[in-house]
Amino acid sequence: MAVIEKVPNVVFKTRVRDESIGGPNPFRWQERTTQELFAGKRVVVFSLPGAFTPTCSTSHLPRYEELFKDFKALGVDQVICISVNDAFVMYQWGKQQGAENVFLLPDGNGEFTRKMGMLVDKSNLGFGLRSWRYSMVVNDGKIEKIFIEPGFDDNCPTDPFEVSDADTMLAYLKGAA
Repeated sequence: MAVIEKVPNVVFKTRVRDESIGGPNPFRWQERTTQELFAGKRVVVFSLPGAFTPTCSTSHLPRYEELFKDFKALGVDQVICISVNDAFVMYQWGKQQGAENVFLLPDGNGEFTRKMGMLVDKSNLGFGLRSWRYSMVVNDGKIEKIFIEPGFDDNCPTDPFEVSDADTMLAYLKGAA
């Protein structure tokens, strides 16, 4: 697993609401670049194996959403959740979760995750290639701190959730403030 100093340059394919489209599905495609998301900002990022999966839906995303104001108070500009899912799945998951503050960023092709060195094979679960669970603070595109779950391996029989959680990130930010 490679350790990198800066987030990789990629283009994310996202969907944004556009009322000028009209109809029951007023959304259009919009490309978002790594530069656009991270330049000049301090961003908390957490990545997880998949939308609608148990730990991701009951603990990982909800706790980051719950602590959002605490992150903002510590100088974080944005909290981003990345998953190797398409924009449609991420939108519906966010809607189902009531995510209003955490930005759900689809890494549909897994390019960002692969370039981060975090792409793992979860074929043993029928998931294919997904992200290993991790979190990080990105300051103006540079990785300030990263928390990677232990046991990184293809077809890992477990899904560790010990250090990429919102409370660990909050404790780090409080200590770094």
